[in-house]
Amino acid sequence: MDKELLFKEAFDSIVESDEDKAVEVLKKGEEMGVDPVELLTEGFSAGIKHLGDLFGRGEVFLPELIFATEVMKVVTEDIESKMTGTESAKKGIMIIGTVEGDVHDIGKGIVASLVKTNGIEVIDLGREVPARVFIEKAKEYNADIVGSSALLTTTMTVQKDIEELLKEAGLRDKVKTMIGGAPVTQRWADKIGADYYCEDAAESVRYALEYLSSK
Repeated sequence: MDKELLFKEAFDSIVESDEDKAVEVLKKGEEMGVDPVELLTEGFSAGIKHLGDLFGRGEVFLPELIFATEVMKVVTEDIESKMTGTESAKKGIMIIGTVEGDVHDIGKGIVASLVKTNGIEVIDLGREVPARVFIEKAKEYNADIVGSSALLTTTMTVQKDIEELLKEAGLRDKVKTMIGGAPVTQRWADKIGADYYCEDAAESVRYALEYLSSK
């Protein structure tokens, strides 16, 4: 089997919420010597992103998304366990959370898992996180990056509040900010002064690694 076919199987296992199939794909990937992070990004994460897009258009419903997320959790835990110990030193610390008013954290969870597997320590604040908590935790952990996800246009303003509160706390020059979520755009990032707009988990990892290696 070639890699592309394996990625397709990984994609399908998430779209179909088929845990047995997902576990089988992980096993095959290991036997083939495929990079687990690549398999996560190109296969499993692509599947959940596709489902998220369908959900946004009203073509699938929340229960289907929840079942797929459960399978995704199994996959990311397996990949994380394989990656543990491969990095001798942490490359940096990232605070991440879904902003106040947002109850869905599927995308944020995938970003957190993928960033973690790349040797960056992740402090996952969960969902419905007020702007001030991002700032408190950035201080507490001496974070390098603060990432926030907003999935509704009405909650995007919390990302703007995070930028302003970081300035007030004198932390804005010490951290890089990343924003993402369905309604979020590069234009919004430019408007509020965020450092990076991340369309997906792979981009988040790329920007984080680029920044931390340049420090």
